[in-house]
Amino acid sequence: MDLEKRTSGPPQEPPPRRSDPEGCLAAAIRVPVRIVVLVLVVPVRMAWDLLVVAGRLLRDTVLRPLGRALAWLGRVLFVWPLVAVWRYAVVPLGKGLAVLGHVLLVVPAVWFHTWVLTPAGRAIVWCAAGVGAGLVAVGRGLYAVLALLGRYLVVVPAVWFHTWVLVPLGHALVWCGKGVARGLGLAVTGIGAVLYWTVRILLVLPALALWRWVLTPVGRVLAVIGREVLDALGRGWRIAGHVSRAFGRFLGTLWRWAVAEPARWAYRTVLTPVGHALRDSVLRPLAEAGRAAGRIGRQAFAAARLSVRETRADLRRALFGPPPAARRPDRREPSVAEARTLGSSTTALTKD
Repeated sequence: MDLEKRTSGPPQEPPPRRSDPEGCLAAAIRVPVRIVVLVLVVPVRMAWDLLVVAGRLLRDTVLRPLGRALAWLGRVLFVWPLVAVWRYAVVPLGKGLAVLGHVLLVVPAVWFHTWVLTPAGRAIVWCAAGVGAGLVAVGRGLYAVLALLGRYLVVVPAVWFHTWVLVPLGHALVWCGKGVARGLGLAVTGIGAVLYWTVRILLVLPALALWRWVLTPVGRVLAVIGREVLDALGRGWRIAGHVSRAFGRFLGTLWRWAVAEPARWAYRTVLTPVGHALRDSVLRPLAEAGRAAGRIGRQAFAAARLSVRETRADLRRALFGPPPAARRPDRREPSVAEARTLGSSTTALTKD
């Protein structure tokens, strides 16, 4: 019985394999390198994660509050005094110096420039214009004489010397130089060919053979090893990250079930009922007793103060007589009963 499902159509071809000329070498190096790298990288990754957690905790609990405190202290010790000095000392002093400099320097300088330097400069310019016109006329005459003398004493002889002496001599020197250059070119070409073949045979061909048959295979092997080591490092770092994360979760779970959950259970089931019972049975009665004692004390103090006021009023009446009816008609000393009634109403409002 055929248990496999047959598919109608041409058989599927297997996917083409990746052309890897170093396949055997890579397969032989990959597994041991990955094992060694994983063993070496896991402690490093766990130590790194531990340092990251410690650094974040240190940053959040110590460095950030310390930085804020130092910033506030620097603002108090440096910024605010400097701003105060700038605002209340430097700026007013600068404004005063600017006004003083304007009055003592700018105004006299402007007056001196307007009424002294400008007229003197205009007079000097007028004199210089007259002298300059005379010098220009003299200069033009001298230029015409010197130009005529230079033409017939220098230019004409120089042209004749260049035409009949320097040009033939230059042509002869150019022809001799071309011959010498041709000979030197042939000599240099022969010496260069000899040196080229000597260097090619003695240096280039051995170096090419060394590169082709030694350095290239060694470089390929080293490239395969380096690629596999880098790949192993990447995989090991990722695996170490998963291991470190799992270990951290295990520690978190252990801390939760060993410390946090028992503490939460004790707080909810033991401390909270005990606290509520202590509050209801001890603290609230004590608070009520304290408030009642405060009310009684306030009432006693109010009654004593009213008694003192009445005694002082009686003594004033006995010594100086009753006050006139026109003065303070609406003021009346409250009696002890009214004071007690007022204290009872205030206590009731406070209690409500």
